[in-house]
Amino acid sequence: MESDDAIKVYKDRLSNLIDMRPSGTRQRLADALGKHRSFVTQMLSASYATPVPARHLPTIFSVCHFNAQERQSFLEAYRRAHPEKATDIPAGKSTRSINLLVHDLGDKRKNEKFDEALAEFARKMSALCGDDE
Repeated sequence: MESDDAIKVYKDRLSNLIDMRPSGTRQRLADALGKHRSFVTQMLSASYATPVPARHLPTIFSVCHFNAQERQSFLEAYRRAHPEKATDIPAGKSTRSINLLVHDLGDKRKNEKFDEALAEFARKMSALCGDDE
């Protein structure tokens, strides 16, 4: 199987698994990765041969609550597509989501920038604690 075909296989598998999750999962994943939702859509699309970055896998597994069988099945397909990266897949730690009540700044763009700054702060704090996913 060619690399592009192998990438499509695991991306299809990943997309199907995420589609079985509750509504809003893609947005939660985008937030956890510090990316826009369009990044997640492209990352999951088999139309794009760009690999899913190995460093994102622990976050994907945690946010999407993959069980052991789903994780194993996906990782087997991922390793077939990227045998050279088999050792690059981080074990990762579980993540958790928190909700904060903050002041509405009255402007969509300002609110988005504020939210992005908080998410970046959380990622940096996690890195300081040794969880640099």
